[in-house]
Amino acid sequence: MRVGRHLAAGRVGIRTATVLIAIACVGLLAVALARMAVERPPSSGASAPPTRASSAGTPTAATPTPRGPGTSAAAGIGSTPPGSAAPSRPVAPRRNVAPPPRRTYPWHTGITSTTFWVGEIFDPTAPDGSQRISTYDARWFEHYGGCDGVVVAGECRTERRTAAAGWFPTRMTPRENPFYLDVPFDDLNGPVGWESRCRVVPWADNPGYAGRCTDRSFSYLKNRWVRLVGPNGATCYGQVQDAGPGEYHDAAYVFGHADARPANRRYGGAGMDVSPALNGCLGFAELDGDTDRIRWQFVEASEVPRGPWTRLVTTSGVTTD
Repeated sequence: MRVGRHLAAGRVGIRTATVLIAIACVGLLAVALARMAVERPPSSGASAPPTRASSAGTPTAATPTPRGPGTSAAAGIGSTPPGSAAPSRPVAPRRNVAPPPRRTYPWHTGITSTTFWVGEIFDPTAPDGSQRISTYDARWFEHYGGCDGVVVAGECRTERRTAAAGWFPTRMTPRENPFYLDVPFDDLNGPVGWESRCRVVPWADNPGYAGRCTDRSFSYLKNRWVRLVGPNGATCYGQVQDAGPGEYHDAAYVFGHADARPANRRYGGAGMDVSPALNGCLGFAELDGDTDRIRWQFVEASEVPRGPWTRLVTTSGVTTD
């Protein structure tokens, strides 16, 4: 009986060892398969890894980050190990396409500005003495909605504007933007401005302007936006609706980068007229004087912030009759 028990115990030990060896073999096989799956290069049908720009600007392959809880980006996972075969399909670098640069227009500083308004007649004997018309709109008075001020004894006069009313007129309702101005370059009337406009106007080749050089019904200046800073630092915006004061082909001043002085010598050497709304917004000391100084620059419409000047934006084109 003692010998039988020893033989039975030996058989049990042999079976146990056999089972353990089989389990160990299965575990080694699983480890080997997992390693092969990790180290195998991508096949020809695998998608290429995404690219990213390096600090030097050259596109490089991005290392994927493992997904799921408790995972981290381990070295070598998801990338080709050193010494292994290169991917069967080359990865094309992605071009970084930069947006077109935004044009910055020069500042014009220390510029004397006078005030004008729709309906004003300051010199009935002068060809440019009436603001019932503008160089771009033969029916400016009508299109604007009438006198941009107050009518006293049949005369259209200016008025002081207030912030509470958004600098808008108090006695009439305008149909166009009351934040208007002029610059001394007329790109429609006269051979100088007409023939030179596509050479001197900086935005002549921009979308919406390109190809209009010989279009007599189109102005490169009308409705363009301008940023202005007043004597006390107030910043306001307005749209070009006329040409002047005093000069009409002063390209060096209007479009130049050297901060040239206006060629005009009348009206205190003014280089711009502004509307009563801009007069109030900019904080001018005089309602109709020639001592206030400003600085200004052209801006794109996309750069104009919301304000009283965007409450009613003028979009009308040129009117010749």
